[in-house]
Amino acid sequence: MLKILLMKLVLRKLHKQWYQRRVRGWHIECSAMADSICGGKMDIHSGGEDLLFPHHDNEILQAEGYSNSKQWVNYFIHAGHLSIEGCKMSKSLKNFITIKDALKKNTGRQLRIHFLSHSWRGGLDYSESAMSEAVNTEKYFNDFFLLVKYHQSSLGEGISSFVKLSELELALHAKLQDCQRIVHEALCDSFDTPTAMRTLKTILSDTYSYLSVQKEPNVRLLVQVAVYVTKILSVFGVVTSSDRIGFGSGTDTHSTDEVAMPFVRALSQFRDEVRTSAIQLKAGSILKSCDELRDNVLPELGVRLEDRELGEAAVFKIDDKETLLREKKQRQEELARKEKEKAEKAAAKEKAAKEKLEKGKLSPMEMFRNDLYTAWDETGIPTLDAKGTPITNSQVKKLKKLQLAQDKLHKQYLQHISDLEI
Repeated sequence: MLKILLMKLVLRKLHKQWYQRRVRGWHIECSAMADSICGGKMDIHSGGEDLLFPHHDNEILQAEGYSNSKQWVNYFIHAGHLSIEGCKMSKSLKNFITIKDALKKNTGRQLRIHFLSHSWRGGLDYSESAMSEAVNTEKYFNDFFLLVKYHQSSLGEGISSFVKLSELELALHAKLQDCQRIVHEALCDSFDTPTAMRTLKTILSDTYSYLSVQKEPNVRLLVQVAVYVTKILSVFGVVTSSDRIGFGSGTDTHSTDEVAMPFVRALSQFRDEVRTSAIQLKAGSILKSCDELRDNVLPELGVRLEDRELGEAAVFKIDDKETLLREKKQRQEELARKEKEKAEKAAAKEKAAKEKLEKGKLSPMEMFRNDLYTAWDETGIPTLDAKGTPITNSQVKKLKKLQLAQDKLHKQYLQHISDLEI
């Protein structure tokens, strides 16, 4: 309190014009606390973009006036605002969400990925669609890590042997070096994490392209890519385990994988042979059992199995059980949604067909014989309206067009009745 009073006395000695128009006593508590805790000089001072003026301007004037210093802060960092579903987060508007509530909907890793995908200087929108994108990004990274682990396990001890890089592998290695350079430059450029995250996804996409044409990939190169991506995600706090590759699970994942892999590989190979024979013999019940093993049994054991083209070995991955079960539930819900949508479309189509048949019952010769008209020609087209006024040529043209459409519906109705009688 004494420091605040002293600072106010110093401020009164400043030029009257500045004191009245710019400084006054606004935000004096921030200047006092910062000076008391951090001393008379700071390297970095952060805050929201709305504090750029007048709050931080006032702090500078107050602190430098009090301490008689020429530069109180070296760098000011102004962060963008957080919005919820496109609207600025505000407690008064009841448009806010706590971290605790956000963690009930998504994991901490997914929230971090969402934050990293936006610049700290720009605004950040928290919404279901934005978090859905973060979930997909997490899955994209995780699927890649599991695929590399699969190739790594299938190679066994041979990973330590040297293999000369092909042209494709040299190109991928060059892309990895470009990725490392771009990520480094992005982080040096005001912590540009969005560019860094996009670049990591690009190197994964390049690696997938390499795998699509290289049936026997260079595992050392795959591991090199996966280790680098894991390292950067660890720097970002997205990876919290000590594993060289992947997100980990908080348990001794490495030893678990080593024990489980030989058994999972044997089971997968046996299923491949059974499935291939079942397809050749057109044994539907056996194929159904193979699908049951892949879709329901193995996920309960924390194993992801992905079938390839006939003749190619299925890819198996040791994954998080909860993740697999969650994906299974999502697939079931999506299937149920599609089935419901299909049933609704079928019902709507059936209803429209019934309405069309019902409308077709009326003969085109009788469709205009009502109180709106008083005379008709031999084809059923009105010649006089209810007041006895002759129907104009343009009206006759429109009525004939309607009658022609009704004639088509009536013929379809008659054909439907004929088909039922047969």
